[in-house]
Amino acid sequence: MNTIEEIRSLLRKEAEAILNIPVGEHFEQAVSLIVEHVHNNGCKLVTSGMGKAGQIAMNIATTFCSTGIPAVFLHPSEAQHGDLGILQEGDIMLLVSNSGRTREILELLDLTERFRPNTHTIVITGNIESELAQRADICLYTGGASEVCPLGLTPTTSTTLMTVIGDILVVNTMKATQFDARQYALRHHGGYLGQRSRQQSKDEND
Repeated sequence: MNTIEEIRSLLRKEAEAILNIPVGEHFEQAVSLIVEHVHNNGCKLVTSGMGKAGQIAMNIATTFCSTGIPAVFLHPSEAQHGDLGILQEGDIMLLVSNSGRTREILELLDLTERFRPNTHTIVITGNIESELAQRADICLYTGGASEVCPLGLTPTTSTTLMTVIGDILVVNTMKATQFDARQYALRHHGGYLGQRSRQQSKDEND
């Protein structure tokens, strides 16, 4: 197989994995929970993950912030050294772990249950049978597709799936809260997106 064929094969495998993400009412439940607690009640979304999953969790938080949902990333290790204090009553925890067995994330869940026992948790994972999935209020299952990494080890397909699920949450929350270009422009002063959102907002109001 030549390089071009290999690339096309990788694209097909990742595309198939995305299309095989199980879709059901759990997505609606997650969006409703975020809208109720964050948009309606003025709380925030706290995301967390370790390693590559942590980078996805951070991206989800920043994307939510830019689209009207206050969110912060909490590093699971730093949480054990005082940063858990960012968690307030009514906040929602969004935990990302492909294996569902990440020690630091399970420990964070233990700490959260002691500190804020009423905190609702949403989990994105590739292991629906894991302890993390079973303990979550809402589990968003990636489908558990194999990594396209030739070793089957490097987070590749799994991070793609987790990112897509984050996008699903963001887009559907935007629709539920009727987030528009004017609100987007208020959060984006500089750069191309800031300019474009202000122009779009102006066009909508003309």
